Amino acid sequence: MSLGTSPLVKIVFAFFVLVVVGISFYLGRKANSAKGFYAAHGQIPWFVNGVAFAGDYLSAASFLGICGLIAFYGYDGFLYSIGFLAGWIVALFVIAEPLKRLGRFTFADALDSRFHSRGIKLAAAISTLVVSIFYLIPQMVGAGSLIKPLFGWDYSTGVMIVGAVVTVIVVTAGMVSTTWVQFIKGSLLVALCAILTVAILARGLTTDPYQLPDGSKHRFVIKPASEVTTGAEVIAPEGAWKDKPYVRIRAASGQIQIWRKDGDALSETQSIVTADKQKPVVNGETGFLWSVGNLAALPEGKTETGPLGPIEYLSTIQKSTVTTWANETIVDADTHCQTKIFYQQQIPGSEVMMPGLYFKGIHGQLPAIDPNNLQASTAKRSKALLSRIDFVSLMIALFCGTAALPHILIRYYTVKDQVSARKSTVVGIAVIGFFYILTLFLGLGAMTSGMLRLDDTNMSAPMLARSFGELPFACISAIAFTTVLGTVSGLIMAASGAIVHDLITNVLRVEMDDHLKVRAGKVVALLVGIISIVLGILFQKMNTSFLVGWAFNIAASANLPALIMLLFWRGTTKQGITWAIVIGLLSSLGWVLGSKEAYQNVYQYSAADAATYALVPFSQPAIITVPLGFLVLVVVSLLTRHSGTAEALQRKRVAVAGTA
Repeated sequence: MSLGTSPLVKIVFAFFVLVVVGISFYLGRKANSAKGFYAAHGQIPWFVNGVAFAGDYLSAASFLGICGLIAFYGYDGFLYSIGFLAGWIVALFVIAEPLKRLGRFTFADALDSRFHSRGIKLAAAISTLVVSIFYLIPQMVGAGSLIKPLFGWDYSTGVMIVGAVVTVIVVTAGMVSTTWVQFIKGSLLVALCAILTVAILARGLTTDPYQLPDGSKHRFVIKPASEVTTGAEVIAPEGAWKDKPYVRIRAASGQIQIWRKDGDALSETQSIVTADKQKPVVNGETGFLWSVGNLAALPEGKTETGPLGPIEYLSTIQKSTVTTWANETIVDADTHCQTKIFYQQQIPGSEVMMPGLYFKGIHGQLPAIDPNNLQASTAKRSKALLSRIDFVSLMIALFCGTAALPHILIRYYTVKDQVSARKSTVVGIAVIGFFYILTLFLGLGAMTSGMLRLDDTNMSAPMLARSFGELPFACISAIAFTTVLGTVSGLIMAASGAIVHDLITNVLRVEMDDHLKVRAGKVVALLVGIISIVLGILFQKMNTSFLVGWAFNIAASANLPALIMLLFWRGTTKQGITWAIVIGLLSSLGWVLGSKEAYQNVYQYSAADAATYALVPFSQPAIITVPLGFLVLVVVSLLTRHSGTAEALQRKRVAVAGTA
């Protein structure tokens, strides 16, 4: 169902995109040299660079993904915000100034500044490419999610449009245009989200879902079972439906209605039925999923609150009862017909404001072992324990990964000195921190707006804006799109620098003048843009924040140990850095690709088969692979300490020069 029927939406959207492209062409003349193309001549003002940090970092995952997770799972989604922000502490106090001192254009420049090693350059370049591509995927997924409801185009078209526009941005002016696009995008994103938060608080809370602009809405009911089944044709539960908490009723039209058992009552559900080579049947006769999201009850029996302050808003939700939605997929083994059922759950607001809805088993005590049912209770306890390990591993990845993201690190090369690098980091933290506070209100506002789309968590924030009218919807959607453009352009710049500057120039030692380096960078940007389009289409069904979590895991495992030890341990050797990157990269990449989530969402296994064939017990590898990277670096450096340290290599170079 297309939601972008208003001409205003298309006009505002087109205006934002044209302004962004226009800026790129205008600034194109400033990127004729390699330093201009890859590092904006090192002359970006520190305040502009700080806001650009925020514009680069506040990606589709931060805006679309986190708001969606909070809207569907409450406080658990906000934990992503906390993790993303906490990582900047490492960047500020550990990385900022030393990195500016060490590097020129790329992350590999910093790692290799003391060693002049082709092995380090090669390993760091490959790591940059892998991390950039993994970070590119959720941005493209977010773009496709936006375009589809705005214009009624299919998801693939949206992804291709983003790839084309971003490629134009990078090819025309490199880091110069990328920086200013990110500055403008970051400023507008925070400003508009602040305005939207004020509107949420001014509207307050209600138990009556807001209706769509065309006047349509649907109240989902819970009825006594006898009222639903009396006089109806009830389908006997057979096969996969046996022992499931559902009642299926065949309507006079032949369509099947599905109700979920809730004690002595039945609650209304929504469904998508997919049979082999047939068009999915959505909600029987309606043909689409109804928007959802509301409070089942407010404190003291109220139906609405009126305007609320920020603290009052949060405390009111905590004391309310919230209707959330979960889903279950049932597959008929004989017909291969797959039914995905969305069902409502009424839970206390206090549970929404505590961890545990998304990260299962992380709140409260671990399940006890029951001697009378040892196998089942042990399995339940093990599952809860693995969930906690997975959560801790994700937090480690978010905390350690920020300071290891190549597209963030190269931004330190766009300012003139180390003091400016530190100042721009402080500005970035302030802007990012303020924005992440806003995401809590945006997510909870979407949760209670009646505008949630069950088939796309990434559209929660734009649909929330639509509950206030077409203009807010148009502006938020356009800003979300430019959010994707800014982040993707930074990622493509990082990948382009890794290939041209690190691989071609330093590893393969191909002689190129400034003009040729810029031309090669533009060609590589085009190729990376095409790759990102393909991967964005393949990963359509996954939440953007979850995908970014994988990118943070890989960056933290492959890049951070080498960077930290280079800065703070004089015993670090070139072999230690090289092998730490290689082992960290391969172990983290292999882990995420062998996880249950990859089997289910990437390889398209069923949930049961994915759990059976998964090669690892949980999806987030940082708790294993980050320490492994440090361990490998220390062990290899100790084994090669007589020949691989910076001092040993310098003595060797002096000896060779003296002999010559």
